[in-house]
Amino acid sequence: MLSLHGMLLIGLVAGSVAAWLMGSTRPGWIPTMVVGVLGSFVGGFLFRLVGFTEVVFPASLVPATVGAAVCIWLIRVWGKKL
Repeated sequence: MLSLHGMLLIGLVAGSVAAWLMGSTRPGWIPTMVVGVLGSFVGGFLFRLVGFTEVVFPASLVPATVGAAVCIWLIRVWGKKL
């Protein structure tokens, strides 16, 4: 289990990498961190669905980044409908 600081750091890194991969121009580090932290929950859930178990810090960036990319995609899809 990570501390709050560790979770926020992973969220910031994962959100930044996902934004870069998705070509997002989301401004600021706080929205990026929020998407990354939310993505860590989404990615963890998705990875557990396919059978991956909980992993430690370096490997936890992968599901967090995948989850953040999914969140960015959902924001794009739902944002067009709003």
